[in-house]
Amino acid sequence: MKKRLWWGGLLACGLSVALIFMVIRTLPEPVEGVTVVSALGGDDNAGYQRADQPRPFDFPVDHGPHPEFRNEWWYVTGNLVDAAGRQFGYQLTLFRIALNPGSPVVDSAWRTHQMYMGHFALTDVDGEKHHGFERFSRGAVDLAGAQAAPFRVWLEDWALSGTETDAWPMRLQAREGSIALDLTLQTGKPVVLQGDRGLSQKSAEPGNASYYYSHTRLPTQGVVELNGRSFTVQGSSWLDREWSTSALGPEQSGWDWFALQLDDGRDLMFYRLRHKDGGMDAFSKGVLVAANGQTRVLRREDVELQSLSAWTSPYTGDRYPAGWRLRLPGELLDLTVTPKVADQEMRLTVRYWEGAVTVTGRAGERQINGQGYLEMTRYDPGTPIRQF
Repeated sequence: MKKRLWWGGLLACGLSVALIFMVIRTLPEPVEGVTVVSALGGDDNAGYQRADQPRPFDFPVDHGPHPEFRNEWWYVTGNLVDAAGRQFGYQLTLFRIALNPGSPVVDSAWRTHQMYMGHFALTDVDGEKHHGFERFSRGAVDLAGAQAAPFRVWLEDWALSGTETDAWPMRLQAREGSIALDLTLQTGKPVVLQGDRGLSQKSAEPGNASYYYSHTRLPTQGVVELNGRSFTVQGSSWLDREWSTSALGPEQSGWDWFALQLDDGRDLMFYRLRHKDGGMDAFSKGVLVAANGQTRVLRREDVELQSLSAWTSPYTGDRYPAGWRLRLPGELLDLTVTPKVADQEMRLTVRYWEGAVTVTGRAGERQINGQGYLEMTRYDPGTPIRQF
């Protein structure tokens, strides 16, 4: 889902508003940002296609853009480590946001109906420091764009790229000042089609859904640059791909998204859609991916979630769960999910918490460990934190 999830809608209403938020987010006192409900709800869907029934996926074509839908993203997260044991978490998300349906009148090379937004983050676990960045650009004159063949998605020098004929191996590149990534991601397990054969329904209204697939375990190696130092790293990444026109319903306020890689070879994704009173929505769901790639859909009733503590951002005043107990009774899984760094809040146009996590627990009688990424949006100071 990530990231991941569906924030493009409101951002399409005007880059000028976004630029205002880019300035005020640097202030130390609490600031207001764009809410996910206004970004992913709304009725301005005329002229766009909607995700309303399963459809066949066509690779490598579907690695590329789907401009007939309003929103789209390529969402990559991962955990990395160097030879000395220094740990890093990272996120690179590239969003395509349609301003209007259809194609514009071609009277200028600068004219476009497509905007792009990027989020780039690096968590220095040993240094207990999280760095988050944001960019915007129009999809014109090669400033930003997406294409299937050869595969490439880019926003200036933030980019995902593949070979002439496929997305894999995928190269990930991003730089902001003294912080940079240059990574190669290899395919691991087969692609996972989320929900109903790739149709991920998010609320009751037909069309409030996305087309959603994931690569849940991607062997990764490359270089991290941090403040003048280079670290040769390896680890594992996770890619989420979604495109949609609308998703959240008016009663929904946010979500908690878990993407966990366990040391027994299994991967677990679950997103808890939240109501405004903190309750869990019936459309919350996920998937458990076996070591051999076989999948089991997880529904709301399959998962028990309990927040274990809380962390309050000194910058925004938002109060997030700072640890979770996640249980799958049917799989005899009992997991504790703990942030590697408490402050991994993305204080950007859309404010949310996303960061690297450690997993400990039990699978039946066996101890189990792992790591992954967690996204939580949005926990205003008055948001209830409830157990399920």
